[in-house]
Amino acid sequence: MTSPSFTEAALRAAIEREMPGVRADLERLVRIPGIAFDGFDHSQVERSAEAVAELLRGCDLDVRIVRSGGQPAVIGRRPAPPGAPTVLLYAHHDVQPTGDPTLWESEPFEPVERDGRLYGRGAADDKAGVLAHVAALRAFGDALPVGVALFIEGEEEFGSESLDRLLAEYREELACDVIVIADSGNWDIGVPALTTSLRGLVNCFVEVRTLDHAVHSGMFGGAVPDALTALARLLATLHDEAGNVAVAGLVGPGGAVVDYPEDRLRHEAGVVDGVSLIGTGRLTERIWTKPALAVLGIDAPPTNAAPNALVPAAKAKLSLRLAPGDDPKRAYAALREHLVKHAPWGAAVTVTFESDGAPCVIDSTGPMYDAARAAFRTAWDGVEPVEIGVGGSIPFIATFQEMFPAAAILVTGVEDPYAQAHGPNESLHLGEFARVCLAEALLLANVAGVAADR
Repeated sequence: MTSPSFTEAALRAAIEREMPGVRADLERLVRIPGIAFDGFDHSQVERSAEAVAELLRGCDLDVRIVRSGGQPAVIGRRPAPPGAPTVLLYAHHDVQPTGDPTLWESEPFEPVERDGRLYGRGAADDKAGVLAHVAALRAFGDALPVGVALFIEGEEEFGSESLDRLLAEYREELACDVIVIADSGNWDIGVPALTTSLRGLVNCFVEVRTLDHAVHSGMFGGAVPDALTALARLLATLHDEAGNVAVAGLVGPGGAVVDYPEDRLRHEAGVVDGVSLIGTGRLTERIWTKPALAVLGIDAPPTNAAPNALVPAAKAKLSLRLAPGDDPKRAYAALREHLVKHAPWGAAVTVTFESDGAPCVIDSTGPMYDAARAAFRTAWDGVEPVEIGVGGSIPFIATFQEMFPAAAILVTGVEDPYAQAHGPNESLHLGEFARVCLAEALLLANVAGVAADR
């Protein structure tokens, strides 16, 4: 299926030639701590955007750094040859905070190779996604068979607040026939994947109040409820005995068909021996296509400073992952109704919305998806790509679907089950990264071939 002008052997040789420089540039990006979260030095996000812009200029793209009230994104464009399609390549250059530095085996922003993996914050999520695009462009040089528009976002990890405005403002520059979103992962080392569904997200806070001030636990305990106990009882109502989400009104169709062996899931998640998994149904349904609800944090007195007093108020942050097909606004209303309805002992319950994002389902049929499967199959030496769901959320994919309804959307990525994105010791499997770069080059050639056949 590859365009006749570019043989598989030629693209393999070109990627092999470019990989040392691509890795050096990836390490240079990893050294920039571009964190878009409040309270961090946003000049580093500016540095990161400038570094990405430099990489794209080196690929002979027209480049600009843009913003709309948020952090800088980078747009690069090269027009399509006559009759050829245009491919929009997405990635993001911002990264998650590092968390507790003592949990890292090496400095988070100093890339280090160990056992064939490159460790560092952003090495996988998603600076390798940026460099996968760059590698494919470098492989073709001046002979790129398609037009490209690159959109490298600068605040994806912080919620993509300005993304919709940027897409609307630069819609004409980003108009395309195919969209490649390099921000997901593969099924396993040696097994590529196309992501075809993602869960949505609702984050909110729930506060329980039982007293207008703290009181002596000995004098009033036994008759007066404390807010922490009330909050614990309220949170316990969110799941049934098996661990399924017990909030009425949420969509939860299930339907995943890929098997995920329990021992593999337990190993990859780091489940402690003796701890049971929760929920019912196929494991891939539980983590891809059914709702999930977690308590992310609780505001309460720390144990080493807690007086012998009944706590008057306690607050928790909840994260609800939505099944594909659900609506975030409707889901939030259902969660809020559940929390208020199940207030223990008449406690005052206040629910405050924080953020949401839509789930999505991607139709993976058609010639462009066949082109992607062929590229992956070739890059992984005959291994068929697996169609997977992702339990996490990339809400802007729904925005891309709405804004470019005729474009085929391919959700790919560089991560594997051991990448530990968002966690300490994030890493990139270097062998798989080379395959990803080759697959993207093959994909661009295949897309050109599909257009030529038409």
